[in-house]
Amino acid sequence: MTMPLHTDRIRLRAPEPDDIDEMWLFENDETFWENGPATGPYSRYQLKQYIAGNQNDLFTDGQLRLMIELCSGKTAGIIDLFAFEARHLRAEVGIVVKAEYRRQGIASEALRLLERHCFGMLGIHQLYAYIRTDNAASLRLFEKQGYTRIGMLKDWIRTGNSYKDVCLMQKIHAAQTS
Repeated sequence: MTMPLHTDRIRLRAPEPDDIDEMWLFENDETFWENGPATGPYSRYQLKQYIAGNQNDLFTDGQLRLMIELCSGKTAGIIDLFAFEARHLRAEVGIVVKAEYRRQGIASEALRLLERHCFGMLGIHQLYAYIRTDNAASLRLFEKQGYTRIGMLKDWIRTGNSYKDVCLMQKIHAAQTS
């Protein structure tokens, strides 16, 4: 069953070569680096290679990156599936929305569309996210979407000379639970 990746306000779409500058800004925003494995900036060339070599197929690439685009054509953010495990049908979710589009429900819509695609089209069993305990907005977003706090990982993310705790949030597709 095909699940549309759009609402009347936004659509999720594959990255295009024209998105390189937008992706470059997101990937090179140092405020996001401490939440993931990045240790340095990406070049436009690397992003061009990523777009050219990626099939945008979760089962082929092990990840799925989608641009969050407003109906006006402006890019509002990026939503990702990564750390995909085909055997267990689970993937980690990451989302970032530009500051000027936050607190407008765009992240919620994007997450709902992604979930509908994952659970309906791709047969994913569960989605999860690691969210810093001091990121109240992200915790609210995922809880509002029905994710459950499964646990807390102490000192999980290094920030400067200290460490931050993260919550592990999980959503299991109800139709597939046993």
